[in-house]
Amino acid sequence: MVSDTTDRFNEEKATYAVKGEGAPDIDAGIAAIRNVLKTLPVRPGVYRMLDARGDVLYVGKARALKNRVSNYTQVSRLPKRLTRMVAQTRGMTIVTTNTEAEALLLEAQLIKRFRPPYNVLLRDDKSFPFILLREDHKFPRAQLHRGARRAKGQYFGPFAGAGAVRKTLTSLQKLFLLRSCTDSFFSNRTRPCLLYQIKRCSAPCVDRISVEDYAELVDDATAFLSGKSTQVQKRLSGQMAAAAEAMDFEQAAMLRDRLKALTFIQGTQAINAEGVDDADVFALACKSGQMGIQAFFIRGGQNWGHRAFFPTHTAEVPEDDVLASIIMQFYEEVPPPRLILTDRVLPEAELIAEALAEKAERKVVLKVPQRGEQRRLLAQATRNAEEALDRRLAEGATQTKLLREVGELFELEGPPNRIEIYDNSHIMGTNMVGAMVVAGPEGFRNGQYRKFNIKRPETAPGDDFAMMREVLERRFARLEREDPDRKSGEWPDLLLIDGGKGQVSAVFKTMEEMGVHDVPVVGISKGPDRNAGREHFHLPDGRESMLPMNSPVLFYLQRLRDEAHRFAIGAHRTKRAAAFTSSPLDDVPGIGPARKKALLMHFGTAKAVKGAGLEDLQRAPGVSATMARAIYDHFHPSG
Repeated sequence: MVSDTTDRFNEEKATYAVKGEGAPDIDAGIAAIRNVLKTLPVRPGVYRMLDARGDVLYVGKARALKNRVSNYTQVSRLPKRLTRMVAQTRGMTIVTTNTEAEALLLEAQLIKRFRPPYNVLLRDDKSFPFILLREDHKFPRAQLHRGARRAKGQYFGPFAGAGAVRKTLTSLQKLFLLRSCTDSFFSNRTRPCLLYQIKRCSAPCVDRISVEDYAELVDDATAFLSGKSTQVQKRLSGQMAAAAEAMDFEQAAMLRDRLKALTFIQGTQAINAEGVDDADVFALACKSGQMGIQAFFIRGGQNWGHRAFFPTHTAEVPEDDVLASIIMQFYEEVPPPRLILTDRVLPEAELIAEALAEKAERKVVLKVPQRGEQRRLLAQATRNAEEALDRRLAEGATQTKLLREVGELFELEGPPNRIEIYDNSHIMGTNMVGAMVVAGPEGFRNGQYRKFNIKRPETAPGDDFAMMREVLERRFARLEREDPDRKSGEWPDLLLIDGGKGQVSAVFKTMEEMGVHDVPVVGISKGPDRNAGREHFHLPDGRESMLPMNSPVLFYLQRLRDEAHRFAIGAHRTKRAAAFTSSPLDDVPGIGPARKKALLMHFGTAKAVKGAGLEDLQRAPGVSATMARAIYDHFHPSG
């Protein structure tokens, strides 16, 4: 057995040699683990494997830390993936917990935070949207919400995406006439807006509805979002009948339209899951070494959308373990429902249910249904998982072919695994921003996009060459500092620059001055009359090329260029919008939002504050003599 392990590890060394990397030392890894074992307790907890630089390689949990970690010293029993991890390990971090359920929750939290290369990872890093009904206003607003749930109100979700939220918000406007405007817009209205005219708002901003009647609409909306739409339907029917009997036909017609909209929405949101109130459904498909997971979100018997996940780092990991890990990571940021349906019995299912119940502060049930509506719903999720994986494999094959042709077109060593595309945006040299987007075999890597605020004083306004030089110097200086050995996969295989011969020449010179000689640079510029489809591709040695107008590679490169352009313009607009709302008072040390507001209320404008005398500043409410002197000295440094 020891001989087999040695042979296997020699293969690993050979792999590193081919890549030009230093071979890992498995003896050093085992020694590091044994050193930690000396002080490990036999109690629940979470451990982190660390490499020589202190980066997290793996996060695991254990019922008994000492017993679990000792397994890593018996490399002959480990799969190839974990053998390689042990060889890279040079240290460990240990956190003990009171229970194994706590350890499981902490493990999911740390995986989400550190994204270690040897853990199964939920690749989708987008937060899930919710609908928030605010409770801090007498006329509550229904709005889309992401992130931490700090605002006071009722949260409904998760929804699969922002599109599903917007459809539901539109439904709430049609059915319950709830306002969707911001508080500042609301407080400054003097007459109803267009939404009132098209019967999508009750215009509480101008008192077209009382607080009590609006509260009744909010109650109906809450019941609808909680799955009690039948109650709402009965109430609307009763109100319509009463209005008709009172010969208030206009009111009866409005209620009839709301009833019609409610019936339509019930039909579009129903997922034919009788007996399923609040539940999430997970099914896993595996094909050609890749895995796909389909999740359905059902709340109050309504379909709130579905999403496909394609986890990474799943090689040599059993399918059941992959699904269990993804479920725990998923509920790290999403509150679990009372019922979770899965297409297989998960390892440690009772422990997972206990951990999720502890997080939700109520009972959570994991179930593999065998018959009835729940089983039919699960079969639907399984079919969707298989179809989503088939589509991804087909897209991946196409993407692989495109990248291979890109590599051949630009004479790269092979298909690029990481393409970085750069662009700049500004208006007459103001609010200058550089942008980088990243693409690879799986498509755009949105989580790795970066924007660069141009801030060097030597970068002249509007100088595109100098802007690009600053962006690239900052980008590659950081790469050299954080990953000098190029092991992280963050180094690009190709730089695509939005620009022509001059831009490429300037970029190439910048890269050479930084000592980066092995990253290919290509420029893409519009052709004659800036016609799309007539793009020229520029290489640093002066060569140019064009592709046929119907070339798939051309379409792909155009898409990369356009995405960088879109991201750069978006970053520029955000910066410009922030500049519009900035004030000279923002630069005064010690001036926060409250004091800034008080000064503006007292003096009227920031210009008046700037020109005020010391005595005038001291008379302003909330401004001490010391603060008045600080404000005066800031605007009058010579005085």
